[in-house]
Amino acid sequence: MQRNEQVSEFTEKLVAVNRVSKTVKGGRNMRFSALMVVGDEKGRVGCGMGKAVEIPEAIRKGNEAAKRAMITVPLNGTTIPHEVVGVFGTGRVKLLPAPEGTGVIAGGPVRAVLEACGIKNIVTKSIGSNNKINMVRATLAGLSQLRSAEQVAQMRGKSVEELLG
Repeated sequence: MQRNEQVSEFTEKLVAVNRVSKTVKGGRNMRFSALMVVGDEKGRVGCGMGKAVEIPEAIRKGNEAAKRAMITVPLNGTTIPHEVVGVFGTGRVKLLPAPEGTGVIAGGPVRAVLEACGIKNIVTKSIGSNNKINMVRATLAGLSQLRSAEQVAQMRGKSVEELLG
């Protein structure tokens, strides 16, 4: 018997599941929220939250939200082009390019985003918040600020050779 499952081009990572309760007249309503990170490991990544009564449904909704909110990240080989600090709420993530062979030096939520993006060599430091949602969003904010040498040269109306000197 053959299964009719779709093979996705994206890698999906579950970062966090929270149980949320709402107190109503008859007692408490339990629901779950799932934070998902989706990426193609070639420079595209996104995150999304899904909320539902059951965990698998929350994960599915989170994946759909993440696919809708994808950003493209300029890569310099297997690392990032320059140093950047991403900020979201009280969460701050410092991202530093690293030479070949360094690997991904990052904590859980930040690592999930970087691996889904396809970055292989990077050093990070989370400053401030210990909230997984803020850390993921701060990482995405930092990655969205990155510019390649070609993009900067085009904005300034120069060639890459003039820019790099």
